[in-house]
Amino acid sequence: MAEPDSAPPSGTRRGSGWYRGDCHVHSTVSSGGELTPGQLVADGRAAGLDFLAATEHNTSGTHDVWSRQADDDLLVILGQEVVTRTGHWLAVGLPPGHVVDWRYGVGDEAIDRRLDEVHRAGGLCVAAHPHAPYPSGTFMYPYQGFDVVEVWNGPWSSHVPWQADNEAALAEWGRSLAAGIGHGGWRPAMGNSDTHLKGQIGVPHTVVAAEGLSAEHILAGVRAGRTWIAGSAAVELEFTVSAGGRSAGIGDRLEAGAAPVVARVHIRGVPSGTASFHTERGKVHQESLTRTGADVLEWRTSAADASFVRIEVRRPDGHMAVLSNPIILM
Repeated sequence: MAEPDSAPPSGTRRGSGWYRGDCHVHSTVSSGGELTPGQLVADGRAAGLDFLAATEHNTSGTHDVWSRQADDDLLVILGQEVVTRTGHWLAVGLPPGHVVDWRYGVGDEAIDRRLDEVHRAGGLCVAAHPHAPYPSGTFMYPYQGFDVVEVWNGPWSSHVPWQADNEAALAEWGRSLAAGIGHGGWRPAMGNSDTHLKGQIGVPHTVVAAEGLSAEHILAGVRAGRTWIAGSAAVELEFTVSAGGRSAGIGDRLEAGAAPVVARVHIRGVPSGTASFHTERGKVHQESLTRTGADVLEWRTSAADASFVRIEVRRPDGHMAVLSNPIILM
């Protein structure tokens, strides 16, 4: 990522940095939603967010209302949760008033056309809560054509921030990483609250390395996988991998060659938790965190033994606190 701009380009409110955002949020116009766009924006600011995406169920009817909520403190990205008969997905970064058709299922051979439509509009396509345990919530489409998988969906239906369906989504996504990286491409993970009720926004949210706080830059960072997922704004993560005098961050590639590889992690906000390092061989190393909630961990490997490294941090009760996308080794 480039150094912060002295004068951000037009439409960019701040320069290069890490931005926290929730890309799956519902107001009163969505089924089960109990908050207005204004209330959600206020709650997003209070939760420490820099951006959110308005993803109402199958409508753009509140796009103008959402757009009026944005200011220099919080970016609002327009979108839609596309609720089909056999799974839900997020279209994030739509033009005002754009509605994506939802009247189909997995057997209708319509999904590819709808994904292309969103991509032509400059948007991002996210497979939403793939293992949600309710009718139509389970995602039955292939991931091919989607940009991102929502592996961590919030507590709106279960009252806990980490559920069995998230565990299943994470395992499925984790299995796909090695194959995707080996073929020159992979699909990043993200986490969103799926907010419907008071107190849910930002639990969890996605932290994005972006060139600035604009829809274009945020979506580019998410698409590239330069992201990690946080259970709250109180949690912080710094994760790098270095070898032979070079280093790389989340979502990037490191040409390590035959040099020893050191994965280094700074974690704050998860006292007495556990941190684990994952590669294509699964969980390869785990350490307990201190009671202070501020820890620095290192783990050593090589490009011959690992094609990528990613991080998970869990709370003492086993619930996820932090989940990163991989750093790729070459």
